[in-house]
Amino acid sequence: MIIVTGGAAGIGGALTTVLTKRGASVVAVDIDEEAGEKIQKVNQEKIAFLKGDVSKEQVAKDAVKMAVSKFGKLTGLVNNAHASRQKPLMELTKEDWSLSFGTGLNATLYFMKAAYPELMKNKGAVVNFGSGAGLTGQENQASYAAAKEAIRGLSRVAANEWAPEGIRVNVVCPLALTEGVKNWKENRPEQYKQVANNIPLSHFGDPQKDIAPVVAFLLSEDSQYMTGQTLMADGGDIKLR
Repeated sequence: MIIVTGGAAGIGGALTTVLTKRGASVVAVDIDEEAGEKIQKVNQEKIAFLKGDVSKEQVAKDAVKMAVSKFGKLTGLVNNAHASRQKPLMELTKEDWSLSFGTGLNATLYFMKAAYPELMKNKGAVVNFGSGAGLTGQENQASYAAAKEAIRGLSRVAANEWAPEGIRVNVVCPLALTEGVKNWKENRPEQYKQVANNIPLSHFGDPQKDIAPVVAFLLSEDSQYMTGQTLMADGGDIKLR
């Protein structure tokens, strides 16, 4: 049983779809009620939707309660949700920074802390989301990149601290053709073209075919000897060393 934040649409929606097709049950936490109700109707036996703002700590606690009450246990957590505004560094406001760190780093921490007791019982797994924007310092992405790198640091610490309890914590950095990327392509075509031209596998990933299976692997027993790692699901764009 897995909690997926931002699990109603985009990469999160793809995760919910793929994980349930592979036999898991999912609590999809999302602020988009229409999308949440729609994805829940696809498989009401395996998908439960919780409307909530992930920057609020109580939402994380509510998600864990829903998971245990509806499905009996919690074995995995995917922190996918993250909202941010793209602006030059000097134009970012206090509210812009609060949005990115609130829905990104803080939300990741809230959900990890809320899920910890249940994950400890089941030797569960956490998958947090990083970004190539943080690794490369992509222009106009300061608040997003900073929060994503903070998430990676948090994940490495948790991987060390939680290993004795059998909880694994890994990070995925995806490069996928989501609605957000499509909007980015329209607003900043030159930057989009620059990124697309540098992908060795020559295309942005498909959320269901290229990203969700990597997350599913990190949640499964097939990756039981992996923790504290960052996996790049980006067509070879960034090669970590």
